[in-house]
Amino acid sequence: MTGAAVRTVLGDVAPEDLGVCDAHDHLFIRSAALPGQELDDAGAALSELRAFAALGGRAVVQWTPWGMGRRTEELPDLSRRTGVHLVAATGLHQAKHYDERVLERVYGGLSGLFVRELTGGPVRAGMIKVAGAYHRLDDHARHVLAAAAEAHHATDAPIGVHLEGGTAALDVLHLLCDTHGVPARRVILGHLHRFPDARIHRQAAETGCFLAFDGPSRTHHGTDWRLLDSLAALAEASHAGQLLLGGDTVTPAARSGADGPGMPFLLGGLRPRIERELGPDVASAIFIGNPARAFAAHWRRP
Repeated sequence: MTGAAVRTVLGDVAPEDLGVCDAHDHLFIRSAALPGQELDDAGAALSELRAFAALGGRAVVQWTPWGMGRRTEELPDLSRRTGVHLVAATGLHQAKHYDERVLERVYGGLSGLFVRELTGGPVRAGMIKVAGAYHRLDDHARHVLAAAAEAHHATDAPIGVHLEGGTAALDVLHLLCDTHGVPARRVILGHLHRFPDARIHRQAAETGCFLAFDGPSRTHHGTDWRLLDSLAALAEASHAGQLLLGGDTVTPAARSGADGPGMPFLLGGLRPRIERELGPDVASAIFIGNPARAFAAHWRRP
């Protein structure tokens, strides 16, 4: 991707300088649907980043979209203090995560909002985060995905998709790629491990999109034990160059300083297993090479 760059909160960096990457996580997040579970402690965010960096982590992509407590203005300081590249997101989640009055204010101009956050302001976003519904695309998802596609065409920003329960992957790809003309290589499907259907994984991979397996080792996800099998099957089918991993930490209890594995688990727990079972080349692709390509763009300013 000659001339491409990854857009971080401190500015654009060359893809080869991104380093070992947690491709989907959250330092701050707040949802109207999850009262009392906010990630809003800057000190805890700093500690989590430092623990990740101590294991060789060099980049984190925060998928928290517009209106969900991103605290974007605090990310540059966290990046400077830890030496970790941070990529912020614009975009919009499912409707249930917002007050209806908030959505009403922005609903008619979403693509313009996304473009402004990707190309202007003191802290620019480096990706667009959107979401599907469970096993389908509701009217809200279709509206937001259309706006994301328009913003992508204006900027070349990658689009990351929250698949509810890991479902509706092919519906998302059909809408974004076939209907709205987004190249599949600019789409990142998230949470695929939550619906470990190997046939769907393979069909999605054959389009050329990136496949993110994020949020491992959550006690309420009964499919986590199949993560390595899913990665192995895709690697054996020649899709190792499309795989991403992320921690997707969304509650205080999920952080490594509390009861959860947090960001460090990716490097201290999963990476050694991937190196041993799938080989060091696959591990390097998942943690270094693939994120560098997935989040790099030939940025345009309309």
